Amino acid sequence: MDVHLYFSLIPEALIASNLPPEKFGQYYATGSGYKSKGQCLFFEISRDFRNEHFEIATAIERCRPTPSGTPKHSVYLSVYRVLEHLPIEALGKLYLTTSYGHTLGLERGELPEEGESCLHLYQDLVPVNSLVVSNLGPKTYYESVTVKPSKFIRFPGLFFVELELGELATDPANGKAETLPYPFVDHLRETLMTLKQPSGDKPGGKESKMVHRVHSLEFPYSMVKGGFHVGNSYDMAFYPMPSHRELKQRHDQWWRSANI
Repeated sequence: MDVHLYFSLIPEALIASNLPPEKFGQYYATGSGYKSKGQCLFFEISRDFRNEHFEIATAIERCRPTPSGTPKHSVYLSVYRVLEHLPIEALGKLYLTTSYGHTLGLERGELPEEGESCLHLYQDLVPVNSLVVSNLGPKTYYESVTVKPSKFIRFPGLFFVELELGELATDPANGKAETLPYPFVDHLRETLMTLKQPSGDKPGGKESKMVHRVHSLEFPYSMVKGGFHVGNSYDMAFYPMPSHRELKQRHDQWWRSANI
């Protein structure tokens, strides 16, 4: 039986499994009686990937079906400092699984150019789980905490997703926020107003500021803006999120599951 390598982002872990991606996502999100359940994201890793930090050959050897033929669901190789030891070229598809076990696979795309100046909301998932607002575009934001740190804080790599801000992205003081599903909108608005505004109006003194130091790893898939960013040192990759229209038309079951 095949052995797959998966890099889990909620929580950070490197896992070997006999399950193909869709079945692994279902198992990992809905689990068994003793496992907590919920949304999960994971990459499939190249089977040829090797790094002395991980005992991959041993894990593959242990990842065997039971005598009755039941696939081995998971063999954990690591639950700490996984991303910094994974080269970006080893990452395959990114899989998004809803808390109901429906899985959507995303292909890697072209890293987008920095767009028009506006404010951004970033959910960091690995190696930290912080919620951050910034006037920096995704690539510049990534560099500011990795290869070109603007402060003492520095990460070897980072996986993060940008979330929608609606009208708050251009007018944090007066923009409407009724459609945003976040339970902390008032705090979010106040934090955005402390940033140096891209328009130059009412400038603050910061380029990025923490909204929550330790934030829930789960987030609404419907609020993903653009896609998902992952980097290790100077290497960075982007996984674009399909539009709501495409998700409704081509992945209706997943979309409905994600919005229950």
